[in-house]
Amino acid sequence: MADTIVHPADRHDTIRVRGARENNLRNVDLDLPKRRLTVFTGVSGSGKSSLAFETIASESQRMINETYSAFVQGFMPQLARPDVDSLEGLTTAILVDQERLGANIRSTVGTASDANALLRTLFSRVGEPRIGPPNAFSFNTPSVKASGAILVERTGSAKRERAEFNVLGGMCASCEGTGRVSDLDVTELIDDSLSLNEGAITIPGYKPGGWSVRMYAESGYFDPDVPVRDFTDAQTQDLLYKEETKVKIGGINLTYQGLVPQVRKSILSKDREAMQKGIRAFVDRAVTFRTCPDCSGTRLAEPARTSRIAGIHIGEACAMQVTDLLTWVRAINEPGAGPVLDALADLLSSFVEIGLGYLSLDRASGSLSGGEAQRLKMITHLGSPLTDVTYVFDEPTAGLHPHDIRRMNDLLVRLRDKGNTVLVVEHKPETIAIADHVVDVGPGAGSAGGEICFAGTVAELRASGTITGRHLDDRARTKPQVRERTGAVGIRGATRNNLRDVDVDVPTGVLVALTGVAGSGKSSLVDEQLAGRGGVVFVDQSAIKGSIRSNPATYTGLLDPIRKAFAKATGTKPALFSSNSEGACPTCKGNGVITTEFGFMQGVTTPCEDCGGRRFTADVLELTLAGRSIADVFDMSVSAALEFFGEGEARLPAAVRILQRLDDVGLGYISLGQSLSTLSGGERQRLKLAAQMADGAEMYVLDEPTTGLHLADVEKMLEMLDRLVDGGTSVVVIEHHQAVMAHADWIIDMGPGAGHDGGTVVFEGTPADLVSARSTLTGEHLAEYVAG
Repeated sequence: MADTIVHPADRHDTIRVRGARENNLRNVDLDLPKRRLTVFTGVSGSGKSSLAFETIASESQRMINETYSAFVQGFMPQLARPDVDSLEGLTTAILVDQERLGANIRSTVGTASDANALLRTLFSRVGEPRIGPPNAFSFNTPSVKASGAILVERTGSAKRERAEFNVLGGMCASCEGTGRVSDLDVTELIDDSLSLNEGAITIPGYKPGGWSVRMYAESGYFDPDVPVRDFTDAQTQDLLYKEETKVKIGGINLTYQGLVPQVRKSILSKDREAMQKGIRAFVDRAVTFRTCPDCSGTRLAEPARTSRIAGIHIGEACAMQVTDLLTWVRAINEPGAGPVLDALADLLSSFVEIGLGYLSLDRASGSLSGGEAQRLKMITHLGSPLTDVTYVFDEPTAGLHPHDIRRMNDLLVRLRDKGNTVLVVEHKPETIAIADHVVDVGPGAGSAGGEICFAGTVAELRASGTITGRHLDDRARTKPQVRERTGAVGIRGATRNNLRDVDVDVPTGVLVALTGVAGSGKSSLVDEQLAGRGGVVFVDQSAIKGSIRSNPATYTGLLDPIRKAFAKATGTKPALFSSNSEGACPTCKGNGVITTEFGFMQGVTTPCEDCGGRRFTADVLELTLAGRSIADVFDMSVSAALEFFGEGEARLPAAVRILQRLDDVGLGYISLGQSLSTLSGGERQRLKLAAQMADGAEMYVLDEPTTGLHLADVEKMLEMLDRLVDGGTSVVVIEHHQAVMAHADWIIDMGPGAGHDGGTVVFEGTPADLVSARSTLTGEHLAEYVAG
């Protein structure tokens, strides 16, 4: 009898959610088993992330933050309580999302994973010759020397003594640890036919009257009304190259600096991928980057390059592919460095285990895809001794070839088997199949979703009749007849990254799938040979940049024709119909919400009482087009707006063209005024695709357009791609999804492996030929898929 008694502590085996209403969730009640693998499914925008991330994980993190002192909380991100009645049984939540790593120019795979820290310790201990502590091998630490008098107090007396201070850092002084130097085209910085007050400075953001220009115009070094070409040599030198000097502008002390050092400091110190589109275009136009001649791109000072282990210095070690670096580390026999070597070998083994063995530690972290960044974050958790925590993953299979998905599934199961609760938002049937528990959210997206359609086992899901259950065992068939190519784009001698002098013809007028395992060279081939060509639009996976004011209407340019239509209909000016301009509610400044800060305590965000959260003044809300105010339009879904602007008094062809593209990519359910920050990863990707389709290209190159798409939505995506191709546009998709491969007219398969094991074209032909040959990893998995 005693054996059946359950200890009270063992009864807390469920996470209970009651009354969840975050975003589109409709008062959701849900019980989730602890120490099990639960997969959240449903169409994109159904509410999966709102439930897993913004409700469960967010509240767990918020409550943990509240355990710290008020002083510490003042330095931490302020998390608002999610809109939910109650949450019980929560454990510590660790989020592993697809947000890209910071694109700081100094951030690399090695620094982001702490592998560089271990390498620096290793070289400081056993490198020959010995040059100093770990900082001597850090490209982020400059060498510092100083000398002078110091005041030393002894036995109640003070005496001045001469002292020297010397810190040896590993930073290359020429490139300041970036590995590259830049040459600026001065003609792109100034138009010398104009004066400063007329706009001679052509750098983005430098406008006459603004502080950036006033610093130069009112510095007193030159006449701001004289054309720059008429400056004396000394004045031109001051404008372009003068070192930091204190000046007073408008009664305010400022630090004056010439344009060239100012651009290097404020713009070129950032990674290109982190720049806004306009700044990036300026940099591409005005700056030429080349490898630093002093350090040969290693970022390291000479002393760090002279200290070696087994003939290799730390810069060469970081440049190795991780699989090769692991072999090198395991071959080092230094008993005194045993613990460091073991820790480094374990860390590098995690890279290989998680499918990132093809990377090198000197790879810029900003260049990693969302899927690669997520797997890099996972590395720190693989060997963690923590148990009974909740891991929340956002599509961990994103960017993975079917060959690598099995390995990812094994890692998820390992985390669960250590006694952790694993929550996964996922669309891939291979990962859904390993779940202990499945929660299907829907039935639709946006306002048509937000309900729990199913909760149970995978077998029960298949028999449930939900949209996910119906599509779980979908299999595609290769086309019996493919389109005929109209020509080809020739790629010759591609050598970027791991590419091995690749020659290949990319057919035009058809749907081409560029396939291969992660790291095989697909993106390198596109970046080097396709993305920059005339008539080619490349839609990559970089994040959409925007503030709380950004929404689909502003991002796509849809708001411009709508504002003009309202202005014309009401006899007013367009600025009144912008929440960023004259029509904005003065109380909330067009945000629709008021955030009240309480110093070190949690801030509170509430709808603006004056405008009711509608962003505009009462006068503007009285102005209507076909009976609808501008706030009513912002509240419309894309589908509703398409109908509203498609006919009658509000007919607006310019708006319909943009709305139709949004509907074509499956975003008919999102509202025009919805904040971009509330969109899921799949929604943001498709919004970006819809916006760039406006450019009218001869060829679109899409980087995994099925990312974040439900099984049912993939069919809609394929229909859209077919419309593009049938309309005369060539389409190339970098893809891992077998349904897209099977639907393509032509496949170019890269491989055979990743890193230096890839970089070649291993197959060119139709999907049917690839399935028949089964000569590559992609061919094997595609054959299994279409036969399944």
